[in-house]
This record gives sequence, structure tokens and C-alpha cells, in this order.
Amino acid sequence: MSDGFQKPRQPEGPGGREGAVGPQGPVRPGDSTGPGEPEEVRESVYGGTADHDVRVAVPPPVDEPSGRRRLASALWPPRVTRAQLIVALLLFGLGLGLAIQVSSTSENSALRGARQEDLVRILDELDDRTQRLEDEKARLEKQRSELESSSDQAEEARKQTQEKERQLGILAGTVAAEGPGITLTIGDPSGAVESDMLLDAIQELRAAGAEAIQVDGVRVVADSYFTGSGDDMRIDGTKVAAPYVFKVIGKPEDLEPALNIPGGVVQTLEKEQATATVERSAKIVVDALRPAKRPDYAQPSSQ
Repeated sequence: MSDGFQKPRQPEGPGGREGAVGPQGPVRPGDSTGPGEPEEVRESVYGGTADHDVRVAVPPPVDEPSGRRRLASALWPPRVTRAQLIVALLLFGLGLGLAIQVSSTSENSALRGARQEDLVRILDELDDRTQRLEDEKARLEKQRSELESSSDQAEEARKQTQEKERQLGILAGTVAAEGPGITLTIGDPSGAVESDMLLDAIQELRAAGAEAIQVDGVRVVADSYFTGSGDDMRIDGTKVAAPYVFKVIGKPEDLEPALNIPGGVVQTLEKEQATATVERSAKIVVDALRPAKRPDYAQPSSQ
């Protein structure tokens, strides 16, 4: 007989109806039955003459992507639109133009640092060279018109050939010349003048429009060379001595300023304890001649 108190029934084991016994003992509400399997919440209901189990399946937790992973997935792979590509090309073109502008500006930095007097002189020299080229162009056009209009074209061609030969003879040093110009005298009491200083003076005079140059009786032409220094100064192998006298035919208004520019020939010589004087003259005679050389290999072309 029963005294009215009913003792709760214990789980029957793995095959029982009320509960399951796992490896660690009976399964309680909230325990997981195994890895990867949903949790089962079990409750035993007792009462009356019947009992039953209630099981609730809980899905496993899902890993949420972190903020860093979401940012990386948004940035890569990149998604370039047509508008972004056009803007990139425009920016590239703008950068290239700025680089070219900076490069061209740096190349002209030497003129930026020049004084106003030097800039004026450079501009005058450019104007003079332009004028000489214009005069040469006009002269050649006049010769062509004279040849085309002359009744005796052969005689006219002969005259022009002789004139051209005389001009080339002056440049080659085989013909004497006279005309306005300057006389440059370089004194060297300390023997500090080098051959390259005299060569710099020749180049500066040629750049200023000198047409004929003579130094101490030696005619200076395109292939002349300077060697030695002090007591052994030579021009084209001919020994010359101080004071060195340059006779130059050209426009005096261009030749003298070219020698007296800041940092030019005169200042360089004065730094070496030498002296340099320039005198203008309405008539300079350059009478030193060079023998005409006959070429060994070159011959007149028939064309």
C-alpha cells in the first residue's frame, strides 16, 4: 500500500523515455549532446498518472564578421567606375603639365639671375644677329633677281662668284680686310695669362659679330688653336708675346660691350693681375694672311 507520498522516478538510462544519460552522466536542461549538434533543453513534467519530456532545439551560434573583415571586403577587389577613371586621367594630365612647366622654368633660371644691363645687352646682340641674317637674306634675294633679270646672265654670275670668293677669302684668312672695329690690348706683367683666356676672348668677339681677327701678326680663323702660357704662348704654332694686340673688324658698338660684361673677358683678366684696354676705331686693317690649303681628298661636286 501507498502512504500517499509518490517518489519521483529516476531516469532509466540511454533507452529510457524520460532522459538520456551521456558520457558524463544524465543530460540536464541546457546541456549539449555533442559537438555540432543543437542543444536540447529537456524538462520532465511529473504529475498525475503520466509524465512526458519537452525538448527545445537551440541552433548553434553563427560567427558574425568583424568590422575589419567587412572593411576589407568593401575595398577589395576595387570597383572603378567610368567617372572615377575620367577624373584619374584628368589629374594625370594636369600633373604632367605642371612637371613640364617646372622643368622649363628651371632651365631659364640663369637668365632670371642676370642683371638688367646684361639682359639688355643679350637682347641687343640677338637683335643684331637677326638684323645680319635679314641683311644676308636680302642680299641673296637681290643676287637672284639680278641673275634672273640680267641680259648677260653668265657675266652677272661671274661677278657674283668673284664677290663671293672675296668674302670667303676674308673668312678663311687668305684675303686682307679693312673696316671699322676695335683694338684689344692685353698686358701680362705677371705671366698669369693662359691660352684658354685668349681663346675665350676670341670666342666672345666672334659671338658679338667679329668678321676678321688678327693677334700679333697671326690671322685667326675658324681652325686656329692656342697653346702654352706666359713666355711660351703660341697661336697655330707661331709664338706670340705680351702685350697681345687684337685687331678686330666688326661693329664697335657690339664688340666693346661684349668684352666688358660682368664676369666677362676684361674682368677675368683683371682678376689674374693682367690688364685689358679696348679702343674703338673707324678703320682697322687686318693684313696678316694665311696660305690657302688645297684639300687632299675633297673635290668639287658636280651637283
